[in-house]
Amino acid sequence: MGRHLAIGDIHGCFTALRTLCDFVGLRSDDTIITLGDYCDRGPDTHAVLDWLILMKTKHQFYPLRGNHDLVMVKARDDDAERDRWLKFGGDATLQSYAPFEGDPGSVSDVPDLHWEFLSNELLPYYESENHFFVHANAFPEVPLEEQPDFMLYWERCYDPPRHVSGKIMVCGHTSQKSGLPFTNGNAICIDTWVYGDGWLTCLDVDSGMIWQANQRAETRQLWLDKVHNDTQD
Repeated sequence: MGRHLAIGDIHGCFTALRTLCDFVGLRSDDTIITLGDYCDRGPDTHAVLDWLILMKTKHQFYPLRGNHDLVMVKARDDDAERDRWLKFGGDATLQSYAPFEGDPGSVSDVPDLHWEFLSNELLPYYESENHFFVHANAFPEVPLEEQPDFMLYWERCYDPPRHVSGKIMVCGHTSQKSGLPFTNGNAICIDTWVYGDGWLTCLDVDSGMIWQANQRAETRQLWLDKVHNDTQD
């Protein structure tokens, strides 16, 4: 049977993403769930979005929407939102699209294919048999289809109880500056701060295998049940 592989917040870190995928050894029968925040802060959002769009043709692929992706879309046609976005990491995103080195780039440099992907092809959540996947968080007593946007995309995750569905939540958004995922048995957070000095994480939710890569193209592998979380960053 194919694996269910969740990949945490990428934030324009294409070197880590490419290294991670080679390390995992993606297979044609894998189901890949990316947890959002594809843009901002890291140096190569352009390449990350090219990769995501390509994944649609090769795998069962479910890209979720993150808060940074939402802000980028809003910034396209709204000057006030654009000013906010540029202070939110959007300056690095635009530089990745600039036609010349040293050019700051502009929203007009972003191809329509990328705007279409960010605007219309990202999902609020995904469910498998034993897990559900969101970018940020979910109210434990509220069904997924009734979750408000601020919870799905913006609310940080700290030691949540089990969801009413009985499924384990897999999320990103709350960066773990230790470089290790957070888990309390009810939820697993795999945003491990790749754009800082951390790692990009891929989790096989069925086996508990974790693969990680960073922007220096280093890799490491561990098991979820060996991760001990005394405190959460």
